[in-house]
Amino acid sequence: MKKLILTTLLSLLSIYLLAQRNSEDASAYQYYEQGDYPKAVILFGKLFESSKKEVYFDLYLNALLKTGQYQDAEKVVRKYLGTQPGNLKFEIAMGRIYQENGQAEKATKFFNQFIASLPPEEDKIRLYVNYLYRFQYYDLAISAFLQGRKISGNDQMFAFELLNLYRYKKDKNALVAEYMNVLPTMPALLIQAQTNLSAVFESSNDYLTLQAVLLKKIQKDPDNETLNKLLIWEYLQRQEFEMALRQLIAQDKRLNHSDQEIFNMASTFISNGANTTAIKAYEYLMAKGNKGEYYLPARIELINTKYYLLLDGKFEKTAVAELAAQYEALINEFGKNLRTLFAMTRLANLEAYYLNNFTKAENALEEALKIPNLNMQEAGRIKLNLADIYVLNNEPWEAFLVYEQVARKFENQDIGNEAMFRSARLSFFQGNFAYAKSQADVLKASTSQLIANDALNLSLLISDNLQSAADSAALKMYADAQMLEFRKLPQKALIKLDSISVAFPGNSLSDDILMAKSKLFIQQNNLSQAALMLQTIIDKHKESLWTDDALFLLADLYENRLGKIEEARNLYQKLITDFPGSMYVSQARKHFRKLRGDAVDL
Repeated sequence: MKKLILTTLLSLLSIYLLAQRNSEDASAYQYYEQGDYPKAVILFGKLFESSKKEVYFDLYLNALLKTGQYQDAEKVVRKYLGTQPGNLKFEIAMGRIYQENGQAEKATKFFNQFIASLPPEEDKIRLYVNYLYRFQYYDLAISAFLQGRKISGNDQMFAFELLNLYRYKKDKNALVAEYMNVLPTMPALLIQAQTNLSAVFESSNDYLTLQAVLLKKIQKDPDNETLNKLLIWEYLQRQEFEMALRQLIAQDKRLNHSDQEIFNMASTFISNGANTTAIKAYEYLMAKGNKGEYYLPARIELINTKYYLLLDGKFEKTAVAELAAQYEALINEFGKNLRTLFAMTRLANLEAYYLNNFTKAENALEEALKIPNLNMQEAGRIKLNLADIYVLNNEPWEAFLVYEQVARKFENQDIGNEAMFRSARLSFFQGNFAYAKSQADVLKASTSQLIANDALNLSLLISDNLQSAADSAALKMYADAQMLEFRKLPQKALIKLDSISVAFPGNSLSDDILMAKSKLFIQQNNLSQAALMLQTIIDKHKESLWTDDALFLLADLYENRLGKIEEARNLYQKLITDFPGSMYVSQARKHFRKLRGDAVDL
């Protein structure tokens, strides 16, 4: 019975002591979090003495240092260094005390002692370096990892830890050097390297530094694909597209398996406006012969790229007939089917808008509509293009019927709204302004931002310029000029636009005329005149519905055609600041960041 009572009393005492310790624990943490470090010192000192737990030691030491009790902190650490001389944690703690007490020389001695005493085991080095992380001694952590490499004889040990530290510290040179060290044997890190380098690089000079290091490394190891890919990526970041292609071709000639990369890279060139470089890529693939896997895709994309250059006014119009012949050759070789549908529609566009062969264009699209298994959406698109050609061929009634047919068939869908807008535009060309405006007003709520924006512009154009009989007559002349532009007759359109102010001085269309003329000048590659028109809108028509368009178009001209980078950046910034609701803001922000030196996918 006495034994039972004694056991019960001991159990109750243990519970009491545990509860008391838990209470002290909670109080110690509370004092520490509230910044009451003198009280925290007392409680954490007791808790550490009784439990010897690491977590208590760390907080005890921190509280001592927070209250400036450096001598007491040193005594505590020396006491445990005496009993555990091989415990590197206490070496770090001693170095920290001296560091925070302003005794840099002593701190360095202890830290050097710590690094020199590291064991050769990888896991133990990581364990001890974790103590350095706790105190944010990142430079010492780097030194410790490098010492670990030295004593282990493995120059790639701790690669992930070092890469993270260099990235955190934004040590560009060290980060580059470490990637040069590990990428040849760890190609899976290539994507990470590209992400991390672009995150810390701040200017084109950083990429040039990377390029210099890469070129030296590749010189010693020319067949290393990972290093070559990183160099190609570096060229792309600085938009050195010709150099990127040259490097890809050199790699292909050595290793003979880069066709897919070259083909895919050509698409990157096109998306960045480097169409002539894309053409060289496709021509290189075709030069390998028609037995190659990418011969036909390259041939098709080569023709398509020339087609896009033509649409952008960057392709000699004398070569249009040759381009049309290339599409015809494809159709004749592979037949009229879904695979060649793109060739049939583009051939029709060339024949209609550039060769003035409306009958041949109509026939090509009518043949395309007969292709088996043609889906409804694709058929609707072809019909819209056919209706446009009817407009060109002076068959407006036929065009109206087709537009209305597609609009009804695809009601409340983007393609149906597009048909409705084209019908409104045709009414505008013909001077039927009331009907054109009524259609445009319906489309202002379209789910397609582009259609809604075009519809809004058309509605405002009509309502703003029907205030008097003279304005209405001027608007009719403007509509005639727009029709001439639609028919790819820019010179006649310019003459018509210039005649509006002569016939109707002081009309309300001045900003609209300037915008129309700027687009025509761009088509004619008269970029200085286009820039003048756009700048006039920006300076003299600040409230115009075309001002944000003018800012974006002029910035694009300066950036991509005239090489005025600073002016382009300023215009993009003005657009972002002054027109936050513009549909161009998202693109303007990307271009602005790119011109500022950020790595951006456009």
